[in-house]
Amino acid sequence: MSEPNLSYWEHQSFFGSADVAVIGAGLVGLTAARYLKQLRPAWRVVVLERGALPSGASTKNAGFACFGSISELMEQEKRGDLQAVVAARWEGLARLRELLGDAELDYRPVGGYELFRHEESALAAECREKIGYFNRLLAPVVGHAVTFRDASAEARRFGFRGVDTLLKNEHEGSLDAGRMMRSLLARVWAADVPVLTNCAVETLETTAAGARLHLANGAVVEAGQVLLATNAFATELLPELAVTPGRGQVLVTEPLPDVHLPGTFHYDHGYAYFRQLADCRILLGGGRNLDFEAEATTTPGLTNAVQAYLENLLHDVIVPGRRPRVDYRWSGVMGFGPALAPIIDWVRPGVLAAVRCNGMGVALGAGTGWRAAQKLAAG
Repeated sequence: MSEPNLSYWEHQSFFGSADVAVIGAGLVGLTAARYLKQLRPAWRVVVLERGALPSGASTKNAGFACFGSISELMEQEKRGDLQAVVAARWEGLARLRELLGDAELDYRPVGGYELFRHEESALAAECREKIGYFNRLLAPVVGHAVTFRDASAEARRFGFRGVDTLLKNEHEGSLDAGRMMRSLLARVWAADVPVLTNCAVETLETTAAGARLHLANGAVVEAGQVLLATNAFATELLPELAVTPGRGQVLVTEPLPDVHLPGTFHYDHGYAYFRQLADCRILLGGGRNLDFEAEATTTPGLTNAVQAYLENLLHDVIVPGRRPRVDYRWSGVMGFGPALAPIIDWVRPGVLAAVRCNGMGVALGAGTGWRAAQKLAAG
């Protein structure tokens, strides 16, 4: 490891000892840092980020302010207390909107649609039969008697091919993930919390006084407490955590001003998703379920199988008969695990983990950051 070329000023203002060091400048890490400064204004808090931008999914997600389509909720209900899970997502979205404001987020309450093709008529019928049940289950959470409704009569106006059934979630929306993170970064810096990018933490050493973080650039940061908020990358520093990465691939087309798709759209149990952006481009992502093993990686990249699946969905269903140019392609990495609830717990002396959002980071991020900040402030 090379010796860091740091000045006295840099040691004092950036790499000096901290009350809390946050590892990861994604949505969870930044909201935790912001809330922690509200709770403990005198504390020195620093955020360490391995990349030039957050390395997971916070700046690479699809911008869905969602909490679950019916087919997703049907599967998730088998894994635990669904009402509590959705409540955490709903509370997290409300907290995010309160923290940054709808204008900064470019939040749009457009609703979320789940679409079913002809060959999925049995699943569509099963989901339609569950509308009343889920409306009753979620009414105490969202404060509305109706969350889901049959919107199949609207299918024709969207121009989809082979889609018979649309079920709408009235209380979902969309946002601009880039604006979200820029606004959040500005608030964190304004709260006197330095966010140090290109500062990968290579080892985390617990000490009698807290923790010592050894950075890839040779610097060492001493901290009384550490918050690990690296989601899918968590096991690189704490291999005992039950977190498995899941890569999500995304593409964005050229502008299509003659297409009008107000809403967010979910398909194939939520494994595929798309929306139209403010500049009329179509964003389309997903396909992780084609090969879970291959996509269980923190390595960024694209695969021919997933990209072909997305392009076929685009050409065959979303804008049938057209082959718009694809202008952007990327991947982001999410963190999954055996339980739907995030891990927000002390995992080593002085080390708190706030990870594993199970693909619902936009919904869970701010709430997870808030609860992590409360634990750190009390610790």
